[in-house]
Amino acid sequence: MIEIGRKNNLKILRDTSVGLFLGDEGGNDVLLPNKYVPSTYEIGDDIEVFCYLDYDERPVATTLEPDIMLGEFRLLQVAEVNEFGAFMDWGLEKHLLVPFREQRNKMKQGQWYVVHCYLDDKTQRLVASNKLDKFLNNDHLNLTEWEEVTLVVTRQTDLGWEVIVNEKHKGLVYFNEVFKTINIGDVIPGCVKKIRKDNKIDISLQPLGSRVLEPAANKIYNVLKENGGFLPFHDKSDPEEIRDMFQMSKKTFKKGLGTLYKERKVNLEKDGISLVE
Repeated sequence: MIEIGRKNNLKILRDTSVGLFLGDEGGNDVLLPNKYVPSTYEIGDDIEVFCYLDYDERPVATTLEPDIMLGEFRLLQVAEVNEFGAFMDWGLEKHLLVPFREQRNKMKQGQWYVVHCYLDDKTQRLVASNKLDKFLNNDHLNLTEWEEVTLVVTRQTDLGWEVIVNEKHKGLVYFNEVFKTINIGDVIPGCVKKIRKDNKIDISLQPLGSRVLEPAANKIYNVLKENGGFLPFHDKSDPEEIRDMFQMSKKTFKKGLGTLYKERKVNLEKDGISLVE
């Protein structure tokens, strides 16, 4: 079955004046227009394409990779607003529609919004929505603490940054867990720090527990090398200064420094730390 909104690995069936016809094992076929046909190919070759509906609502294939696919949440820019809704630039010739009913607030041309791409049940067209919560569910979580996950940053709250976890769930990264610049729309890795009784998910942007020691130690070691082997930091240093220099909390810094000291990689001096020569 050829899936609309996703990448498909299809076989080249025949060459025509308008392009290549590609097919799957079920006997379904789709046109790859001439402008997307590779410079070299053989009938019978497999080719990976993205499939969607063209201006005439017919399935069509492209070798271009869109900025969002079916089931994903991504940050897109509004290319045009008309009587049907907002049309997002998603990297393809035909823009992606966000109907007015799927807009939290009226979208404006040129502005950026995090949207979700889904298949409209009535028209079978790919459309988008920025009413994100209706596509997220924390009732049933197939997650474990310390599990590595993929995050999409959606908005800033009083407590921290709301994120979408694995394109399915809502999570939160508290401000005191953020040690680098992040922005709405960023797609970044993270870890499940805690799953609360009400199924709210606390997220960390760095490995947890013992996993943080080795990366922290390496980070401190590399920063020391970049700064001539000495830095005026120690366990009494200001937490904000540590955060600015090493992009980690003071607690993590002290653990990483302890690892380096045990391995005899650094000297702990009154006025700072230095690499062992």
